[in-house]
Amino acid sequence: MASSPFVFFRGTAQLFYSDVYNGVISTPDNLQNIPLTSVVGDCHLSNFGFLTEEGSHGDTVIFSPNDFDDACVGRAEWDILRLLTSLSLTQVHCEGVANGTYRFDDIDTSKPVISKNAVTEAQQTLLSTYINTCENVTADASVIYDAVDYRPDKSPSKIAKLYDKAAMRSAGGDAFTTKSALARAVTFNDDTLAFKANRGKFTPLNAKEYQELYNAFAPFMDDTVVDIVKRENAGTGSVNMDRFYFLVGPRKPHTAESFSKCHIVEVKQQREAAPLHHFKSLCPVNLLNPAHLTARSQRRMQRHADLILDEAIYNDKHFLIRSRHHAKVGITPEDVAMGNKAVNGGFNYVAELCGYTLALAHCRGDRRSTRFANAAASVLTEERDNLVAIANQYAELVQSDYTWFCETIAKA
Repeated sequence: MASSPFVFFRGTAQLFYSDVYNGVISTPDNLQNIPLTSVVGDCHLSNFGFLTEEGSHGDTVIFSPNDFDDACVGRAEWDILRLLTSLSLTQVHCEGVANGTYRFDDIDTSKPVISKNAVTEAQQTLLSTYINTCENVTADASVIYDAVDYRPDKSPSKIAKLYDKAAMRSAGGDAFTTKSALARAVTFNDDTLAFKANRGKFTPLNAKEYQELYNAFAPFMDDTVVDIVKRENAGTGSVNMDRFYFLVGPRKPHTAESFSKCHIVEVKQQREAAPLHHFKSLCPVNLLNPAHLTARSQRRMQRHADLILDEAIYNDKHFLIRSRHHAKVGITPEDVAMGNKAVNGGFNYVAELCGYTLALAHCRGDRRSTRFANAAASVLTEERDNLVAIANQYAELVQSDYTWFCETIAKA
């Protein structure tokens, strides 16, 4: 989290909700007129990207929110404000990388960086697109089943290359057998398929652990369990939570053809969503156990949710069960805020995509009416300038908190 204010913001969602609860972030009362809905919870630029629908069971690549670990029932403005704030911090991150304030060895520091004015323009674009999408849902409820399921190339942007990368890694893509999440995690020797011997990522299980996990979770799988490992050092906010990978597919002997029918299921211990320390009582749904709440929220917010998406109790802990996408390509600040394409409209286009897909995710929280969409369009039209101002003011506070954080670490 000491890498940059943007990375600090990613890792401190709980601080954001504490600031909301304590009035550090003061929002217009008018926003209370928007009905509650399912929210991402930890909404920021890098929690959007390309993935295959239905987890590893589908080949349609879409652009959408891609992390629901902090999802719950809450207020739409939480997601909107966090996303708007992250756009501002994206510019701060890239400007700092370019001038050497923040050091990332794999980033070309010679590339131009978007301006602060470009951030404000992108924030307004995001809100306009969000509002227009809600208006379209109000006019035609079937719009909630739309998605960005095409190559987004209407303006110059690196985002099109990220789509191509995801498409190539999907089950039908040219790079599936070499670059997909499945290909990078497993090895195929003779007729044996298994997880790679990678101590930094995978810890083998002893016979007793393997059998216990098999007995607990095999009923949730849709094919034979071929191998199980413990996944290490994964996730920004859940590195200390148990996580296991199940390799699922046809029985032995394994062939190149059967490999294409395999996939990985992640079984991950789930902690309470970030907003719930202060806002659990906002809705009875939030009283569900953490894994159940995440699964419920993800099912509602996605157009076509993962086919394997469930929850279970194991060793008195709540675990979320979900298939890993063969193709999941996220966004980094430098992907969309550095370079000629970003400066010449690319960043604004990415903000448009985020506003569109976030609005659809929120509107899907109520599939029986357009009450949310109607109210959100009306209220946000009145408050859009206020929301931009609040987000940019909060971005300055995040930078101040980040400086204190780094100074505190240095003294330790």
